[in-house]
Order: sequence, then C-alpha cells, then structure tokens
Amino acid sequence: MLAAPVSWPDPGILDRELIRLSGVGAKLGAAAAEAGVGTIGDLLWRLPRAYGRRPGTSLLGDLEPGEATGVEVRVLRSRRVRTRRRRFSVVEARIADDSGARKAVWFNQPWMAEKLTVDSTWYLEGRLEKGGFVVSASEPVGGPAVEAGSGQGIKWQSAGSGPPGLADDSTRATHSAGGEIGPGRWRRWAFEACRMAAGLPEPLPARLLRSRRLPGLAAAFREAHFPVDEDRAKTALRRLAYQELIENQAVIRDRRIRHRRGSGPATSLEGGRKLADRWLGGLPFQATGDQSSAIARIAGDLAATEPMGRLLMGEVGSGKTVVAVHAMLQAVGSGAQAAMMAPTEVLATQHFITLSDMLEGTGVEVALLTGSTSAADRKEMLRRLAEGRIAILVGTHALLEGPVRFRQLALAVIDEEHRFGVRQRAGLDAKAPAGHAAHLLHLSATPIPRTLALTAYGDLDVTTLKELPAGREPVQTEVVSAGGRAMAFERLKAELERGRQAFVVCPLVEESTLVEGRAAAAEAERLAASELAGYEVGLLHGQMKPAQKEVAMAAFADGRIDVLVATTVIEVGIDVPNATVMVIEGADRFGLSQLHQLRGRIGRGSHGGTCFLFPESSGARAAKRLGAMASTSDGFRLAELDLEMRGEGEVAGTRQHGLPRFRVASLPRDIELLEAVRQDLGSMNETELGMLGELIRNPSEAAEPGVAA
Repeated sequence: MLAAPVSWPDPGILDRELIRLSGVGAKLGAAAAEAGVGTIGDLLWRLPRAYGRRPGTSLLGDLEPGEATGVEVRVLRSRRVRTRRRRFSVVEARIADDSGARKAVWFNQPWMAEKLTVDSTWYLEGRLEKGGFVVSASEPVGGPAVEAGSGQGIKWQSAGSGPPGLADDSTRATHSAGGEIGPGRWRRWAFEACRMAAGLPEPLPARLLRSRRLPGLAAAFREAHFPVDEDRAKTALRRLAYQELIENQAVIRDRRIRHRRGSGPATSLEGGRKLADRWLGGLPFQATGDQSSAIARIAGDLAATEPMGRLLMGEVGSGKTVVAVHAMLQAVGSGAQAAMMAPTEVLATQHFITLSDMLEGTGVEVALLTGSTSAADRKEMLRRLAEGRIAILVGTHALLEGPVRFRQLALAVIDEEHRFGVRQRAGLDAKAPAGHAAHLLHLSATPIPRTLALTAYGDLDVTTLKELPAGREPVQTEVVSAGGRAMAFERLKAELERGRQAFVVCPLVEESTLVEGRAAAAEAERLAASELAGYEVGLLHGQMKPAQKEVAMAAFADGRIDVLVATTVIEVGIDVPNATVMVIEGADRFGLSQLHQLRGRIGRGSHGGTCFLFPESSGARAAKRLGAMASTSDGFRLAELDLEMRGEGEVAGTRQHGLPRFRVASLPRDIELLEAVRQDLGSMNETELGMLGELIRNPSEAAEPGVAA
C-alpha cells in the first residue's frame, strides 16, 4: 500500500474553500461552485483555455478595420443593450484615449455591464468592425501581471504601468469565462491562488523532477496561469499532466496491493487442472495458440495462493468463453465454486445457455440468477448454492445481494468488465470464505488500447486473444449512401433466400421528435410491411420484459425469425452462427469499438458475413470514422483510432463506467509520459510514496480509476 502519510507544513492548501480568497463572497462563491470550482485546488486546476502572443497596442484613432490589436482606454459611459430575440447579450461603452473616442461592444459578456464604471481604465483586445470596437478580451488596468526575470514571476501591476498581463512580446494565457463569472475575475482569482500555492508542499521527489526536467508543483501552477514564455507554459502543462498520471498510477498500485494482500490468501486450485484439461481435450475443435497460452497463464495463477487479478481481452470471436470455462472447471475440480457475472439479463442468459451446452454430460451443475428469477426458484437455488451443489452460478448484479451465499467461492469471472465499478467487482470478491480472497478473471470483448489498459486496468495482469478459430471467414464492411439503400436490402434478401438470417440495428427504441434516428420498434413494423414483406421480422430491445427478450432470442436462434431488428442490446454475447448480414442505422452515432462489437454478431459460422453501415451525417468526420471501420477488422487498431478521435472517456461508451477523467493529460498523446510515470513510481521508496499518498489521500475523479458513477 501507499506508505503512511508524512507531516507537511500545510498539506491542505488545495482543499481550502474558494471564499478564503479576498473578494470572493458567498454570492460569487456559489457562482464559482456552479462552474465546478469550490476550492483553491479546483481553481488552480482550472487552467487557461489558450496561449498566444499579446497583440501590439494601438491608439483608437489609428485603428485599421479587421486588425487584431489592443487599446488602453478610459470609460466615458456604458449600457446594456436589449436584443429582440434575446439569444445573446450586448454591452456597449463609449471609450476614449488621447487620440479620440469610439464605441466598444461586448457580445455575450453580461457581467461587463456592472464593471464598466465611468472613468475606469481598461486594457481591451479586439477588432474594429462596422458596429464599433468588438472586444474579445478585457482586463482593468491594475490587474495581475507577470514580470519576466522576477523570482516568483508574478507581481501586482500598478495603474499607469501599461496593459495588465504580459509584456507585448511574451506569451499570454487566456482564461475562459465560466457561469456568471467573466475571464478577468477568473484571472485575478488565479493570481491570488498562485500566491497562496507558493507554500504548497512538493509531493514528488526532487530527484525525479530533475531527471524529467520538470518544475515543482507550485511553480507549474504559476507558469501555467501566468507563463513568462511559451516554452515555460508547455513545461508547466507537462508537469501537471505528470502529476495527474502519477496520482492515477499510485491509486492503481495501491488497489492492486490491497487486492493481493489485504483480503487474505486465495484457495489454490492446482488440484482441479485435471478435470479442466479433460474437458478441453474433449471439445470438437482445437484451441488456438492464443487460447492455449492464456489457459496456461491462468491455470498457473489459479494454482497459487496469491489472489489472481487478470483481464482477458479478446478480439470478437476469439474464444474467451472457452478460456473462462476452463478456469471455472479448475475451481470446480478443486472442490470449490465459481461465479460468472454479466451486466445485463440478456448476456447472463446467453452465458447460462452456452455454459450449459458446453458442460453437458460433465455432471457440473450450472444455475442462472437474475432479477427476474421467481421467489420460489430463487429460494431453492440459494439453498443448493450454500450447500455447494451448484458448482457455477451465472447472473447479473443479483449475485451481489446479501442472501447469495456460496459454500466456497474460489473464482469470480466478470464479463464486460468496464461496465462494472470497483465496488461492484469487490462485492463478488467478498463472497469468498472468511479470511480468503477470490481469484478474479475479468473479461472484455472490447479491445482496450494499451493506453487505457494502463490507466484504468493497471492493477490487473492483461492477457490478449487476437487469433481467430480456424475456418472463420472475415466480415466485409461497407458504408452505404442514401442512394445505395435499396441495393443493400436486395443483397440482404438474397442471403435470406439462401436460408441465412440478418440483424437490423437501430440507435433508438421508440421514435422521438427530439432526437433523429430510426427507432427499432417503428423500423421493425415498417420493414415487415415494405422491404422485408414476406419474411419473419422480430424485435429486441432493452426495455422489453426479460421473458419477451428470451422469446425473441430463442425464436431467432432457432431460425423462426429471419430478421431481428434490435438496439445495441445485442452488442455482446449473442451467438447465432447462421446470421450473415447486419444493417446498422445511424452508424455514425456509435463509436468504432461499439460498431466492431455489433458486427461481431455476424459471420460466426463458416459462411462469412457483410455489415452495411448507414450513416445519418454526410460530414467529413463521420466519413473518416466509418471509412476506418470499413478498412480493417482489427479491433485493437479500431480501439486506438477511437481513442484518438473521441478521447479516453468515450471509447465504447465507457465514460459513465469510471474510466479516468484527466484535466491536463490526454491519451494517447501522453503515452510516453505515462510510461515514464510508471517507471518513476516503481523507483519511489516508502517515504516518497508516503508524501505522494498524503496528496491523494482523497483521490479525485482525475486520479481514481474504475469507480462506477
């Protein structure tokens, strides 16, 4: 674990309430809180939105239309202008300098109305346009400024000493407005916060900062808000990104140690290997090289008394279930029990059916527990589970409920790992016998880029399956314009005539006047009466009752439904080898990883498949993303592209499921910095870890990975 916190002179500077700043009363404090700033730390981490050169200063009489410039002026009068449509606010002022007077205009900056008092002196930036001097940035003379060469780099600038801020030839940071508070006030507050942070204890060893050529934390905040030059600003931002990443990795390190040492030893499952291997040898197909390698690694983990924590990532159709079943049989063969938790009833039910089929004739009892399990069935099931007669329990979050007691849970398999939070995953671990920890095997059908694996799952060992079973034909993907729609459906019907089946995926359940997109319910009805008249069209979506979902899935699996119109509820766990065509409506609404998962539902037999992508947008961004989707079937490459295009928190729709949110660091841009952080964290001694632990004693969202909302 992180070492015990050490005593610092004042470790709580970042936690001080914003109202400790001069000039911040209850009203402004409430407005700042609405903008997400409640403490000095929040303010310091609210970094400028841009950096740039300050334009030259001109006289009002010398202004050229359209030229960006700065002016230092006196306010003669001001007023707020009413607009007819009230879609934006306008503040006007009559301003003057030694060369004359002009009108100045502020758009959508209503807070300026009360600040532009008569005879106040201002430095304004903007352009001369037909309606007057349109202001883009403004600061009262006498605000905070940076003095190049001064020790601390910041001083109060007195009135009459020139425009506030930086020298004309220096880099200038632009603070953005937020809520009811204008950029000028944010800038002045940031100055005060930087002065307070001058006494901020340094949480990182000086030797590491020297080796990485990074400033201390207090200096980094100062240079980020008030940089002397562009290079210093870049270095400051790199230091703050380093801070975020090392906090993230420290929390992951602590979580890994707590799992492997804090819950007690796990049960060694060495004795169950014989049963698991005998089952594997009786399968009608041979395991791939990747599967064999993964099975060997996991079997070795399960033989130890240190609790396993492993993430098994697999390309679509790569055979993760076989690996997971082998692990569960190793637990059963050792006289223990296993559990498998899935995020939805559809997926849990599919796993139950698959495991029941795969284990038929072995004598291993498998049961299914979900929120829809009847009270009578549930009571009997829990009795048999507590007695140890149920060897493998498959279910949803229902497995975490208090009355669910295992006789000896030794292995917990968690499917679609990213959909669960740390506390939910720990809930299964707690079902192990008192004084023992369960081995944990996490599954993800979503290929996770290395950058995310390090920041969100760094506490787990990672095993990857990329190799597909022999004989599997690739799925072809085509982006279809509006004009090619009819042709795509003709090709779909040709597959139906060959006895195959198809999916039509829609982004919505019901039609909405507020959101564009084909709705599954309406589309199923429309297709049955038009393009697919004469074929059996079924419907499946997440809002259906569990029994209705089971009926729809069973009918499709048995071939009684030709085309299943569905939402993304079919994204994972649906295995119908006869399905060879998929149409995805509004394909540009989905991330690349999600699209890859969806098309993985077809071509699972020996017939191959075709996926038609129907975009709603004709924009360049949508074309680029869908073009990438059509160009490769490599899920890991698509996951990297998704990360680059949409950011770490939106890949596979996982933001709400606890992936880290960074304020400065950005992945994959900062992957090299992340690697440096991991190396540096590993070199820190207990005292150094203690100093870092004090800073992150209450981890923020930026540092805490994998906590469900």
